[in-house]
Parts: sequence; structure tokens; C-alpha cells
Amino acid sequence: MFVDLGVQAAISIISHSVFIIITWRALQSIRFDVLFKKHKVFEARLFMVILTIVIAGVLSHFFLDLLNWSQQLLYLF
Repeated sequence: MFVDLGVQAAISIISHSVFIIITWRALQSIRFDVLFKKHKVFEARLFMVILTIVIAGVLSHFFLDLLNWSQQLLYLF
């Protein structure tokens, strides 16, 4: 039982980390500097970090839910 929780925690950490990296790389191609005033570099970077975490969190939760639901399909039959 505790081993299953540990494995699930490890998968969650890896999933969140991978989706953060993917989202960060994807968002670097968008020019956010046009949305912010001049000399507001810190605010632009903070916005990008927060946006990365939000998008990656949603994607990771979707992936983990899909994985969990696919494992639960065994109980259908």
C-alpha cells in the first residue's frame, strides 16, 4: 500500500517536472515583452513563470487523471 503511494508520488513529480519544462520551452517562443511597459523585465519574467506553472499543472493533472482512469478500467470487466 505504501509502495503504491510512493510510486504514484514519484510519477506525479516526474509528470509535473516534464510538463513544466515543455511548457517553459514552448512559452519562450512567445513575445511577452510587447504586453508589458518598458523596463518591466521582472514583471514579464514573473508572468511567464506563473503562466508556465499554471499551464503545466493543468496538463499534468490531465495526464495523471487519464493514467489513473485507464488503470481503473480494469474494474469495469
